[in-house]
Amino acid sequence: MNQKKIKIAIASGKGGTGKTLISTHMFDALMRAGETVTLIDCDSEEPNDKLFFDGKLVLEKDVLQKNAVIDADKCKFCGKCHEYCNYHAIFYLPPAKMIHVIDELCHACGACTVACKYGAVTEKDMMLGTVRQYEIQPHAKLVETRMRVGVMTPVPLIKAGLQEIHNEPWILLDSPPGTSCPFMQTTLLADYVILITEPTPFGLSDLKQSVETLKSMQKHYGVIINRAGIGNRDIYEYLRDEDIELLLEIPFDREIAYHYSKGELLTQYQPEFQKRLLTLFNYLRDTYGTGSN
Repeated sequence: MNQKKIKIAIASGKGGTGKTLISTHMFDALMRAGETVTLIDCDSEEPNDKLFFDGKLVLEKDVLQKNAVIDADKCKFCGKCHEYCNYHAIFYLPPAKMIHVIDELCHACGACTVACKYGAVTEKDMMLGTVRQYEIQPHAKLVETRMRVGVMTPVPLIKAGLQEIHNEPWILLDSPPGTSCPFMQTTLLADYVILITEPTPFGLSDLKQSVETLKSMQKHYGVIINRAGIGNRDIYEYLRDEDIELLLEIPFDREIAYHYSKGELLTQYQPEFQKRLLTLFNYLRDTYGTGSN
């Protein structure tokens, strides 16, 4: 029996390439195959994996952050807290004796509390968002991270969602688009990263950025090309020149778009597609998984 476990991140350099398409289909294929699998939707600004599945809510928790609060009556207006804050979250106007924390910019780093020698800085709870866990099947769960409107960074939500990883043999991480901090936080724990792209100039440009980021992180990665058949062959030449593995191609197909727009998955009406995904899964687990056979 194969005892290897693997954490796979599904990512893309830009939005709209089909990252959610791949994440939900991978989760559904593994679930239908009877595998124990967890999908974590780390795209906290716009989580939509749950739209494709019915499930029972089994966990809901708020994600809080300790934001700084400045007591103007105790403040000596020395400006040290303002100087220490790397995130420019402290509004400071000494001639008018005005100082306060901009909650949306505060990262709860605690630097201002260290800087203040007069006890003027305290902390309060700031609501960032919610983590919800759904049981889709007894052996399959979906974790959704959802950021509150107005919060500036989803990273604390992503960290909270990743805490729901336990000892499951299959972990799928639906990453936020782009290559900034949320992308890096999601892929940090992954054994392998699947990059979703499309054969267009924009797709190639963003793929290159993703590849360079993953190289700096020393991650294993491969590429799935969605909407194959449009654009040109430049992306294929790039993969060949850089010796990057092409894992799968999904054709530019009106029928796929039609069913997907209705919330229907290919694995529900194209058994052959599920077989292709399972073949890919077994290859990735055998090659990049951790543990022993």
